Amino acid sequence: MIRTSDPTIQVTPPSPTKIDDDNKKHGKEINCTDESTYTIEGHEETKRQFSIMIEKGFAKFCWLIAYTPKRCRYDPESPPKFNMALNLLFAFACTFTVANLYYSHPILNILAEEFNVSNERASIIPTVMQAGYAAGLLFICPLGDIYKRRNFVLILIFCTATMWLGLCLTDSFPVFVGISFVAALTTVTPQLMLPLVGDLAPSDRRATCLAIVSSGLLLGLLIARLLSGILTQNTTWRTIYWFALSLQYLLFTLLYLFMPDYPSTNPGTFNYLSHLHSMLHLFLTQPILIQASLIGLSTSALFTTYWTTLTFLLSSPPYSLPPIPISLFSLLGILTLLLSPLSSHLLINKHPPLYSSILGLLSCLLALTIGFAANSTLATPILQAIFLDLGINISMIANRCAVYSIDQKMRNRINTVYMTWVFVGQLLGTWLGNRLFERFGWRGSSGVGSVFGLLGLGCAVVRGPWERGWVGWGGGWGVRRKVLDGEVPDTGGVEDGLPDGEIEAGGQKVSLGVGGEEKERHITSLQGGSNHGT
Repeated sequence: MIRTSDPTIQVTPPSPTKIDDDNKKHGKEINCTDESTYTIEGHEETKRQFSIMIEKGFAKFCWLIAYTPKRCRYDPESPPKFNMALNLLFAFACTFTVANLYYSHPILNILAEEFNVSNERASIIPTVMQAGYAAGLLFICPLGDIYKRRNFVLILIFCTATMWLGLCLTDSFPVFVGISFVAALTTVTPQLMLPLVGDLAPSDRRATCLAIVSSGLLLGLLIARLLSGILTQNTTWRTIYWFALSLQYLLFTLLYLFMPDYPSTNPGTFNYLSHLHSMLHLFLTQPILIQASLIGLSTSALFTTYWTTLTFLLSSPPYSLPPIPISLFSLLGILTLLLSPLSSHLLINKHPPLYSSILGLLSCLLALTIGFAANSTLATPILQAIFLDLGINISMIANRCAVYSIDQKMRNRINTVYMTWVFVGQLLGTWLGNRLFERFGWRGSSGVGSVFGLLGLGCAVVRGPWERGWVGWGGGWGVRRKVLDGEVPDTGGVEDGLPDGEIEAGGQKVSLGVGGEEKERHITSLQGGSNHGT
């Protein structure tokens, strides 16, 4: 009790116990010290409520991803057919997913002005995105052999779109670069779609279906640069990023509504380190994978050598073209994209993939030969672009058809190994092409491209399509897929129309396990009863 100067007035302070009881009713606690100092801890309750809200939101998101519409549910007795609509949907997804990597390319000077950095520093943006894409390819794509592809793809697209929102809003260059890396890390949907198409497409249409999806992937590269330049020139650079964000959520919605819930190829197994180790084992033990990877490295190197130095050629005498015509030059690739499904149907579906790879390499070498006369007329680089794009398309699709025949259960890891070497080729082509152009001009960069083309051709001819070993042409020179009698090919030269892991031998269809895993098989012919060992 406190006495005042007025003897009739007395003030009794409230007891600490009463204060505690009153404040606990309001969700907070006040501690009274000896100096009558009060500490308010009501924010702990707020944090707890916020944590609960986040947990509930995450649980709802997981339920949303896990829930599959009735039309998309997988029925093993009546599996969904892989039709043209799904093929085009996957191609559309590849187009506007891989486009994320290239929106910044034609507007780097504008980004440099926006963030107040030099052009040289702004050029780190596409480099960082390519590094993120490579990391995702190496460390995320192998998980496609473990998880269901529908849920995995939806999560990746949602993560990409969510991170992309930061690119639309940030005003900090370091933040922009950091988010670009993370967004590119999850932009690997195309490299999950391609093995999935290899699983689903019938063997007699596999090359055509892969060509459609691959064309969508290459179209993304072209359309990203075109849209980015047009929208940025007429509005601001953020417009193209907001546009890309809306496309990501559109893709998420379309795939959520229409992508079937295909089962995992390796259900119930998860050993991430062993999956990574198995990729090295594949590369060291599968001759067809090594051959296709080296061909892919060579073709991607000569391809990037051409396209990274073409701008320098067209902007200098005798052409001296302004930026817009130079950017439109890449639209020449649309012609080859339209021809790709037809050429795949006529060539790869009916013949061993190796011969199509050789044909593609010869087309690339023809383009590079034309390139040595590039200073004469504008028609020269135009013809060069057409033959080069056509050769690259044919070779890449043929290589994928070849390596996908190794093991159906490991196609994501096989694709990762193959694309890793393709990415190495892109880096080599960019690095060598720019430096040789600076020192020796267009003929210097065309020369190193020719070296890569000859290297790829050498890798192609040292091992035939029916050879089971590392070098040689065992099994013959046959240019059409065979109905084999006791022979088990491991290079994708299986008779059209038979499912994966089956061949026709001596008039009898024989299962060889998924992807032809069983290499030793004795087959009794229905006609003569003789044994044929492989």
